[in-house]
Amino acid sequence: MAETEEEEGIEDLPPSAKLVYKVLEYKGPLTQKGIVEESMLSARTVRYALERLEEVDVVSEDVYFADARQNLYELTTEDAEETQDQAVSD
Repeated sequence: MAETEEEEGIEDLPPSAKLVYKVLEYKGPLTQKGIVEESMLSARTVRYALERLEEVDVVSEDVYFADARQNLYELTTEDAEETQDQAVSD
């Protein structure tokens, strides 16, 4: 049942948040700057998208050890495993 709630949450997000989700899905963990470069969205839009993705618990934030001033964003473990399972079944 929790999976259904997460999927509904993602579907309700704005297009920019969905794009950021896909960038993280394909590229793996990235900093906000990396997401801006890959998605070609503005930094402000990426910040907002990450906030929305964190609200529905599909993205987690961690310290980026190469530069502690930045954070590293990645899909949550459950969500990443579900995505891999879907790719294998396709």
